[in-house]
Amino acid sequence: MEIRESLEAIIDAAIEAARADGSLELTEAPEAALERPRDEANGDWASTVALRCAKLAHKNPREVAQIIADHIPANDMIAAVEIAGPGFINIRLSDAVLQDVVREVRDKAEDFGRGTVPEGERYVNLEYVSANPTGPFHVGHGRWASLGDAMARVMRHGGYDVYEEYYINDHGNQMDVFGNSVSVRYQQLLGRDVEMPEACYGGAYVKDIAQEIIDRDGDKWLAVSDEERLEAFREMAYEQTLANQKAVLAGFGTTFDKWFSERSLYVEDENGQSPVSRSLDAMREKGYLYEKDGALWFRSTDLGDDKDRVLIKGDGEATYFMSDVAYHYDKMMRGFDHLIDLWGADHHGYIKRCECMLEAWGWPGALEVQLGQLVNLFRDGKAVRMSKRTGEMVTFEELIDEVGVDATRYLMLSRSADQPIDFDIEVAKKKDASNPVYYVQYAHARICSILRKAADEADVAAVEAGQLTMAELAAKVAPEGCDLSSLTHPSELALMRKMADFGNLIALAARDRAPFRLTHYAQDLAALFHQFYTNCHVLTEDAAVQTARLALCDATRIVLALTLTLLGVSAPQKM
Repeated sequence: MEIRESLEAIIDAAIEAARADGSLELTEAPEAALERPRDEANGDWASTVALRCAKLAHKNPREVAQIIADHIPANDMIAAVEIAGPGFINIRLSDAVLQDVVREVRDKAEDFGRGTVPEGERYVNLEYVSANPTGPFHVGHGRWASLGDAMARVMRHGGYDVYEEYYINDHGNQMDVFGNSVSVRYQQLLGRDVEMPEACYGGAYVKDIAQEIIDRDGDKWLAVSDEERLEAFREMAYEQTLANQKAVLAGFGTTFDKWFSERSLYVEDENGQSPVSRSLDAMREKGYLYEKDGALWFRSTDLGDDKDRVLIKGDGEATYFMSDVAYHYDKMMRGFDHLIDLWGADHHGYIKRCECMLEAWGWPGALEVQLGQLVNLFRDGKAVRMSKRTGEMVTFEELIDEVGVDATRYLMLSRSADQPIDFDIEVAKKKDASNPVYYVQYAHARICSILRKAADEADVAAVEAGQLTMAELAAKVAPEGCDLSSLTHPSELALMRKMADFGNLIALAARDRAPFRLTHYAQDLAALFHQFYTNCHVLTEDAAVQTARLALCDATRIVLALTLTLLGVSAPQKM
């Protein structure tokens, strides 16, 4: 049980005790609901429960607060209870409780802060990135990759079972436009006087694909019909682009449990059924389909949409929304409790109709859409619009190549998804405290350096040779069960207090789909460690103090590394 939960249980029990002896006449009691005081001078935790009880108990809030405080039994957790202001109950923890956090961190290691989620809410499908396979990723896709991957990691640590999925938009007119664009470039490179159509993909990468076809096949595709060439080039370009997208994401450390092809939604099984037909049958059974002007419509206005939506047009062609319908039905039929889609902010108008389709099948609230804002690239404070290499947009791959995976991920996650990111390339490359990811990683590396300095040469050599882990080295210089009672300096207590918040941080970040909070936490924890390092000499002549401080360093190392890992960022041992 977390410290806060334990304290809430103590206060709840005190209220019940006051009700039982008649000190508080309450038919029902509000929960303690502890919060961190804005001013640390007011203690470790505070509750407003007395203010919420006062009217019900027909007493002054401060009087109620005192009654509750008087009924708190003696315990090892609470050092002091103070009544403040109009009736706040402020609680100061004992040093021993915070020292126990160090033991818990070192004991649980990478499992520290793990949570649980009830059955029926646990199994989540998380779909993100899902770019058209018609060109390279732009930097915005990099934000979705960072966000989705970190969200999955944090939610898993919070107790969810997360299934990561990429939806390949490989069905529809854009694929024909892509194939035709490559076909025209192919002919132009071989000397034919052919103009690019108005509807085309004009990037330099299209010419590169065409050149690769020439290098492999020569001019053999000039002899076939335009239709045959378009179809062949569409598939070649699609396969190459998708392979590039998979390679870029793999290099970024983002992997998926499933790459779902939109085309598969229209493939019939041995019974003549497809995901599209099955989703329509289910919607028709609920009475939400009708025909008008030769088209098939979804009666979404019955569920709060501003207008009904066409699924199959009069010419028999499926709309883009039809694919959405079939895809989300297929997801739910695979047994997920909840669906989360990460979309760009420009897709805001699609949310309601997609929520309606889940409700039509009897799954209201099963779909959750998280919208992400754009990324604005800068270099030394000046906006970057074009790639130096191609003169076109800066691709995600180019950004990774220049900045690196760690800095890209960390800065992409530094703000809430609903806020735009101003990403300065030069700041991301700096090796000093002005670069937040460097600042946090340096704290981790500094701790590893301290542990090495405390160890004997043979053990340090074993670490260097990969024969001993840093955790094993730490266990030698600060053995399990060592005395931590000397950890009472304000800098030490602040560091332990911050680590005690980790479990609650994970629970809330997982619940709110907010991995950006971990970047803030990592920077705060790193800052507190640097303050501790300045104020408290770790390697000291007092052996007992040194051992306790080494244990505190090791616990901080574990939590920093875990936080970075949940963000998909490395925790280097040397910098």
